[in-house]
Amino acid sequence: MAHIKLNNDNLPGIIGLLDYNPETARPLLDLAEVLLRGPSTLTSAEREIIASSVSHWNGCHFCHTSHGAAAVAHLKADLNLIDDIKAGLQATKVSDKLRALLHIAHKTASGGKNVLEEDILAARETGATDLEIHDTILIAAAFCMFNRYVDGMATWAPQSNEDYRSMGERLAHVGYKA
Repeated sequence: MAHIKLNNDNLPGIIGLLDYNPETARPLLDLAEVLLRGPSTLTSAEREIIASSVSHWNGCHFCHTSHGAAAVAHLKADLNLIDDIKAGLQATKVSDKLRALLHIAHKTASGGKNVLEEDILAARETGATDLEIHDTILIAAAFCMFNRYVDGMATWAPQSNEDYRSMGERLAHVGYKA
């Protein structure tokens, strides 16, 4: 049960919070749309993996699983990808660049000053551009906020990966503004 009375207690995670306050929902959804679906040399799947991984590191089940499900939809992958993100993508082939960017994202999540010049240089050596590094850090920072919002308000979340399949499809194919 959420810490406050929401408009609809049946809506999980951030969905219930967005429904509670449409005025704050608009800029949050706009930010998610730009970060995860806007123009970028990183694919939407890669950006969703970053969001999902940071959310897992932050212990936010709802955000980890919903954005993992969006990555599943983008990649037309099996739902097991959600658990593989938790495991550090051991079974999923991803580029060295994405691994370097995930390292930066995790360091950002633990504290922005933890990102060191050597982390940036390592990402550049894999082909990451300044804009991709910028976007990775911004996604990680934004998801720290989203995760703390969702968990700080004690929202509920379905537990099964399957429960997130349709949400992932909607996020991947319709987006965050709809």
